[in-house]
Amino acid sequence: MNVDVVIVGSGQAGVPLAVRLAEAGRRVVIAERQALGGTCVNYGCTPTKMMVASAHAAHVARTAGRFGVKAGRVTVDMAAVVDRKDRIVRQWRDGVRKRLQRAAPRLTLVRGHARFIGPRSLDVAGERYEADVVILNVGARPARPPLPGLDGVPWLDNARIMQLRRVPAHLVVLGGGYIGCEFAQMFRRFGAKVTVVDRGARLLSTEEPEASAALERVFRGEGIRLVMKARARSVSGGAHAVTLRLDGRKKVTGSHLLVAVGRRPNTDDLGADAAGVRLDAKGYVEVDERYRTSADGVYAVGDCTPGPQFTHASWDDHRILFDLLQGRGRRTRNDRLVPITAFTDPQAARIGLTEREARARGLAPETATMDFGKIARAVETDQTAGTMKILLDPKTERVLGASIVGAEAGELIHIFGPVMVAGVSARAIVDGEYVHPTFAEGVQSLVMSLKRYAVE
Repeated sequence: MNVDVVIVGSGQAGVPLAVRLAEAGRRVVIAERQALGGTCVNYGCTPTKMMVASAHAAHVARTAGRFGVKAGRVTVDMAAVVDRKDRIVRQWRDGVRKRLQRAAPRLTLVRGHARFIGPRSLDVAGERYEADVVILNVGARPARPPLPGLDGVPWLDNARIMQLRRVPAHLVVLGGGYIGCEFAQMFRRFGAKVTVVDRGARLLSTEEPEASAALERVFRGEGIRLVMKARARSVSGGAHAVTLRLDGRKKVTGSHLLVAVGRRPNTDDLGADAAGVRLDAKGYVEVDERYRTSADGVYAVGDCTPGPQFTHASWDDHRILFDLLQGRGRRTRNDRLVPITAFTDPQAARIGLTEREARARGLAPETATMDFGKIARAVETDQTAGTMKILLDPKTERVLGASIVGAEAGELIHIFGPVMVAGVSARAIVDGEYVHPTFAEGVQSLVMSLKRYAVE
């Protein structure tokens, strides 16, 4: 079958691209071999944040005494938590299906594995499809480390752990990144004993050291054991106990093991060679600033490309590429700021550069930090844990980066986004009017703590 566009994958870039291109008059085929919606809907944002919300509810109930509220013994019905999560996932997935259906007949959904058999030519479930434009949105999956003994134990990834219908007695988390931290705190609040093992010196090692330290204090305060600077060497055990052996003859034994050491792109069975699509050493599709691959007419978006693996980045990929395909776009994948947030409690968010990254580029930023506990709203709501940091270009007064660990940090970080995109001075934040008492006025206080903006 000859069509105008073939899109492989129904993730957060693929679906809106398919719909909008169809509405623009193109004949589009979108192929999906698994559940509609990609990682975000099925194994990522939607289910994890619902389970984070359940864990937060348990934590608030358990600690209500700090507000003068007495609650009885708190128990967690893990099966009910999972059922709620699955119900909403089905609802979101059904929404994706209906969205695709509304774009018919110009848009056709084909179920099955897509594989290149030639330039801009793919086989999907035994049918051949050729198009002027092919867009890869094949996503990524949890990485499996080459850890001796892993095949012999019932280890968990981020998808399988969300199917547990009983709270683990002791969850061992291998990996202290975003995914590992979210699940560690989540299951600690569900009632499990939790140990986090990471080979790095600190949690969230790509973030500011102040951010890592603030989150580590919270984790230890909640009873999460942190085993840092520890390299896993092997794993053994069975259905009821799993032992992770570390350097120096150390070991950690738990009832369950979650492996959260990164992700790998779903490109090994794509037939990239047949299409002339070049992959990098890690299997990611190499693209330029306009999402073009090494093969003429083939583009790639989302988590299968090098770069930030976040739903909002993938969705933004679709906006940029749609405009480029329509011949009207000027913005590229390099012309954007991607804010990030770990949905721990408190949340950890950042936009722009860290101080280490700024100095590596030869910049000498003016910096300021402030304890989140200095915000009136944080004191009033007993959410004082956290810290904030800003990096300013001393010559232009432009914000180079900002980091927030604190309540609703994922919302607050967006105060900096428009200011940074517009390239205006941070004085725009200083001169703004902020409602009291809100967390947002704390961001203004952070900026005003820079020497140049200090109130005498």
